[in-house]
Amino acid sequence: MKEFNYYQPTDIKFGRGRISEIGQIVSEWGKRCFLVSVPIFPGFEGLMHKVKQSLKESGIAVTHFDEVIPNPTTAVVSDGARMARSYNADVVIGLGGGSSMDTAKAIAVEATHEGTCWDYLFFRDTQPTEKTLPVIAVTTTSGTGSHVTQVAAVTNPAEKNKSALYHPRLYPKVSIIDPELMLSVPEHITASTGFDVFAHAFESFIHSNGSPYTDLMSLEAIRLVAALLPKAVKDGKHLEARTGLAWADTLAGLCIANAGVTLPHGIGMAIGGNYPHVMHGEALAVIYPAILRYTHRAASYKFARVAGIFNPSVENLPDDEAAARFCNIMEDFLKEIGMSFCFEDLKVPKEELRALAEASLVLPDYKNHPRVANLEEIYELLLKSCRV
Repeated sequence: MKEFNYYQPTDIKFGRGRISEIGQIVSEWGKRCFLVSVPIFPGFEGLMHKVKQSLKESGIAVTHFDEVIPNPTTAVVSDGARMARSYNADVVIGLGGGSSMDTAKAIAVEATHEGTCWDYLFFRDTQPTEKTLPVIAVTTTSGTGSHVTQVAAVTNPAEKNKSALYHPRLYPKVSIIDPELMLSVPEHITASTGFDVFAHAFESFIHSNGSPYTDLMSLEAIRLVAALLPKAVKDGKHLEARTGLAWADTLAGLCIANAGVTLPHGIGMAIGGNYPHVMHGEALAVIYPAILRYTHRAASYKFARVAGIFNPSVENLPDDEAAARFCNIMEDFLKEIGMSFCFEDLKVPKEELRALAEASLVLPDYKNHPRVANLEEIYELLLKSCRV
């Protein structure tokens, strides 16, 4: 067995109805709470009222920043950080999907440090210090894993670049995962975030830094996604499916926090940086079929393991044959959950794919893929993700 490390400092509160504990939890970390979310919309009002009421009953002052957007930008983070600094916040809640939790983490850094969050990206010499505000994560989707990771993804529109802060101080202090909060998530968002769960788990499984521990969690997360995501997409009120997917999201988040992601996420981040209207799950789904066909021979044993989860009939096939079959199996799965796209569907111009390929090499994720791609190979993969 290979040597490995595993680290997870977040206190995980998992289960139905756990949102009722938010006031008591936050009171252990501060008395002036900065609540971060998307703008209030029908269906979100009840949850927001419940959270604010719980905070009030626990003697916590709260102010609400409700300007989070998908693929949150440096400008959004700066607006929130100025507000948090002026309010003298001592604890931050990220309430919502990955965008809200990532924004909360980035605000926790920028509000207490010089410069902007962009000055503290993972490759900078200057990194977040102990001044970083404590973050409490409350996830309302099953997708990004941000509630258990040290990552905050941020987009810089001026540079057409989506990158990330990455530091142990960004792990949420406490994470509440209450499946009841996910019952109202729309069908397409369920599918998009759910596919991100699969991608996190799968890429951790094939990652060069994977370990027996992360492999165990990855395979369980993949099993849950394969069995439950179609059910949740079809019936959003299916509480058992929502509960299983919430656990899969948590497992996959724990995996990427300790192993990481590979080529698809490097390309997906580049897509998000250049085309912010594309959801992260969509960016992954559009390129996955081509990448699987490009990769399966380089990791046939692991591809075969995953293929058997989705379709037990291939379990007795030779690894190389089962791995090849997985490419078709995944294409069928994407169709089943309504996530089968080409770049034209996502309004990504074919003539801009060369620049997109170059942007896909900015993050180091591609270096950890079982088959390391160069610029020309990535460009070919993007072309294969267009309509024939």
